[in-house]
Amino acid sequence: MTARTPIARIGTETLSPMDALADRREAEPLTHRQTLLIVLGVLLPTFMGSLDQTILATALPTIGRDFGDMHSLPWLITAYLLASTAIIPLYGKIADIHGRRFTLRIAILTYMAGSLVCALAPSMLVLIFGRVLHGLGGGGLSSVGMIVLADLVSPKERGRYYGYFAATYTTAGGCGPLLGGLIADHLHWSVIFWINIPMGLAALAITTSLLRRLPRHERPHLLDIVGAALIVMASVSFMLALNLAGVRYPWSSPPILALFAVALIMGSLFVLRLLTAPEPLIPVSMLKNPIVRCAIVANAFGWGSIIGLNVFLPIYLQGVMGLSPTHAGLSLVVLMVALNTSAGLAGQVLGRVRRYKRLPTAALLLSIGAVTSLAWHASEMTPLSFEFTLILVGAGFGPMPSLTAVALQNVVARHQLGISVGTMNFSRNLLATMLIAVFGAIVLAGTPPGQSLGSALPTGNPAEAFGRLFLVAAASMSIALIAIVVMEEKPLQAGTEIEAG
Repeated sequence: MTARTPIARIGTETLSPMDALADRREAEPLTHRQTLLIVLGVLLPTFMGSLDQTILATALPTIGRDFGDMHSLPWLITAYLLASTAIIPLYGKIADIHGRRFTLRIAILTYMAGSLVCALAPSMLVLIFGRVLHGLGGGGLSSVGMIVLADLVSPKERGRYYGYFAATYTTAGGCGPLLGGLIADHLHWSVIFWINIPMGLAALAITTSLLRRLPRHERPHLLDIVGAALIVMASVSFMLALNLAGVRYPWSSPPILALFAVALIMGSLFVLRLLTAPEPLIPVSMLKNPIVRCAIVANAFGWGSIIGLNVFLPIYLQGVMGLSPTHAGLSLVVLMVALNTSAGLAGQVLGRVRRYKRLPTAALLLSIGAVTSLAWHASEMTPLSFEFTLILVGAGFGPMPSLTAVALQNVVARHQLGISVGTMNFSRNLLATMLIAVFGAIVLAGTPPGQSLGSALPTGNPAEAFGRLFLVAAASMSIALIAIVVMEEKPLQAGTEIEAG
């Protein structure tokens, strides 16, 4: 009786034994200490990419006053998110073709170039362009790190390491408003971008050294430039329509309808490309797996809510509760601490229990209840009750990111780890950008002509507008909860073989 050779599966795609062995070529066993060092090394790029999603939130009014342009301020957030979102799938594919270290270098250098343009910007238009370049680098920084982790350890062991990534991601999101407020109050806003240069140089040095030990799993994939261009055009057109509609143009105006039409056409062509290309940007076989779909949906709708809250809670604290930019940033630190603590503890539990969905499900229910409470009492919140509510939001959300990431990577082939993580991060950022656009529309709905999100909040009852915003955030988190509940609880693999049906 001959022993069976392990065959890796992903969706309907079957890999030959030679391909399965190729997935593990050049891989040498690493000790826990070596693995931890590599993980810690890629946390700095992850922090940098995540920080810029929220650091400008509390500095927007100051930037608007300097340039005499308050109306364009939301574009400084949106431009970064648009660019970083659209480029993520391409980074995932490049990482699978050319390796993680090469891809991370490109991302860091692009990010630093964008930082220089922003720091030296003489006008709002140049600053927005710099944020686009910034985002093209940031998209790689925030996604390649998790691909690296997937190369290092088995799905069963990834939970405890993902706690570091969740902590880094949320620390960056929580520190962003505080750091931006301190710089806006006591320094010049351009310092926000200047600090990225030494961090970028440090990230280059650290990753160049540490990633030499990384196991290699590259394959000669085809790079789907056409598919990447189509998804970029579709997402950018859609986001432009959401951001311009109701602010600069009526929803039914020809420019807005034209943008939606372009988004629909480009999106349809992208789907057609996925179905017909010899090697599409996002493998259809991967998306056919229901666990992959549920994990992506849960991650996108859950993180989208948190990112949106990180952007708009400082504005709520300044406009409704009357806090300064610095105090508004400080008030959000408790969200970061609660989420990080919860994520770290959940990561330790995830790989040690058989029913690993129970804790994230119960915790997310708690977070949804807290956000709903924030919506109901938006006009009555005291500093103490607000901080307590944020603790519940953070503690409840913490276990979810590790669960979705581990569940996804538990069922994809090793040679597709890059594009699988890229697809998840793309969906997360796209949803977050959409929610930020929706949140902005809700808050701006009652803003008088001549005022903007950065200079004023709706007259009359701004708390009412934020109450609606928080309800939308709770609804988004509820969709994430449903996706987790229906997702199959497949046992986590303890070895390196990938066998997914």
